[in-house]
Amino acid sequence: MDRSQYNQCVERYADGLFRFAFSNLRNREQAEDVVQESFARVWEKVKTVDFAKAKSYLFTTAHHAMIDEVRQRQHFTSMEDFSPTTEKTATSPYPDVNDILHKALATLPEAQRSTLLLRDYEGYSYQEIGDITGMSESQVKISIFRARTALKNYLKRIDNLIDIEP
Repeated sequence: MDRSQYNQCVERYADGLFRFAFSNLRNREQAEDVVQESFARVWEKVKTVDFAKAKSYLFTTAHHAMIDEVRQRQHFTSMEDFSPTTEKTATSPYPDVNDILHKALATLPEAQRSTLLLRDYEGYSYQEIGDITGMSESQVKISIFRARTALKNYLKRIDNLIDIEP
């Protein structure tokens, strides 16, 4: 891959890579870091990465960077978590559908969330998802099926859809 092809990769895949990272991490700064790290790793191996496989390489790299980010986040707890005065904003007892879906996605294991987002949100084929995540095609299908089942079960429960004050 040469410099112009690398620049084409940035133009073509940066937005999709950010959406993928943000959908998983739910933190804008961390998602931006993952995207930047992914492109930096591609740049380090620009001579060995085939332009035709750059998209798969980028998403695989982002997937691994997100796993590292989640592991690192589990080791460090922010001081905000220990704050005795955490305010809850009182809005409507009926939350936004987008908020409900993000809460539901947050309940999924990392592998299921990633495969589901790659398939339903980014539109990748099962084979492409397998290449990105390192899973076989049948494992990808099983992961997506389990993720969809878990989301369906989560969304069936009325207490997950409406904030009921005790």
